[in-house]
Amino acid sequence: MNRLFYMILCILISTGMAVGQSSGDNQGITMKGKPITLLGTKAYIGEMAPDFTGIDSNMKEVKLSDFKGKVVVLSVFPSVDTKVCAAQTRRFNEEASGLGKDVVVLTLSKDLPFALERFCAAEGIDRIYTLSDYRESEFGMNYGFLIKENKLLTRGVVVIGKDGKITYVQYVKDISQEPDYKAAIAAVKKAK
Repeated sequence: MNRLFYMILCILISTGMAVGQSSGDNQGITMKGKPITLLGTKAYIGEMAPDFTGIDSNMKEVKLSDFKGKVVVLSVFPSVDTKVCAAQTRRFNEEASGLGKDVVVLTLSKDLPFALERFCAAEGIDRIYTLSDYRESEFGMNYGFLIKENKLLTRGVVVIGKDGKITYVQYVKDISQEPDYKAAIAAVKKAK
């Protein structure tokens, strides 16, 4: 009986350790030079993009799968109320006009939908969809973008092809810096 108990205990411990290895990686990501820890499952090129639900400015649930058959750009950032995040949102709004009708740009952050709506209205942002991951952190966990230390999203870009597969992933090494727009836009054009 004791032997069976110890075998079960060992299995449970090893399973728990394996689960823990899928998250808690910092991937070399920093915030102003200080390492941060990312939670969730890292996104990889060639994998099917995991579905997720975000909340739009009307407090409606929007799923990635709602854009099936289109190239989807996920522009991810911590908070639109910071200079770099605001610049990233403006830039992808500008880029969206030249990408064509078969491309959709979604921005994702942990900001409340009201804050995203306020920013977009003030800045004339009208070519992209803003989604909040504030409720369940579903996007952050499904793509490995959730910051353990402050529960915000790290900065990055993911491009998903019309077939639903991830074609490009960029986790910005220092989240106080902007993403590589040129590489991201090139990936979008290649995915079309």
